[in-house]
Amino acid sequence: MAQRRSITRAHERTRDDHASETAEDYVEAIMDLIDEHGECRVKTLATRFGVSHVTVIRIVDRLEREGLVSKAPYQPIELTKSGHTLAMNCKRRHEIVYRFLLAIGVDERTAAIDSEGIEHHVSESTLVRFREFTDQSER
Repeated sequence: MAQRRSITRAHERTRDDHASETAEDYVEAIMDLIDEHGECRVKTLATRFGVSHVTVIRIVDRLEREGLVSKAPYQPIELTKSGHTLAMNCKRRHEIVYRFLLAIGVDERTAAIDSEGIEHHVSESTLVRFREFTDQSER
């Protein structure tokens, strides 16, 4: 019975992680585009993610309802304070996972691809261990 509850909690956590994955990917991309180009537009996000502008508009509308972005017609998309904080946390998580994968011998291309998925599902305690391992191996 205890094992079943543990499995159920693990599945619930995975479902929750998947639910936030898109928001995390988008706020991180918005932050990157603002840093790279000074602004973020729907068209640029659509190109980056390989989706239609309608898909991006729907996701950005959801992010706005969640308080992560602000937008106005014909204006660039902006991150709110909450959105910026989330984007910075995602970037930190991504970097820790990426460095860890490199430290255990994964090639750069594979580490870049794999870290995109792992960053959404790794616990904070595991990230601490990844960072500790990476710091020790880089010394």
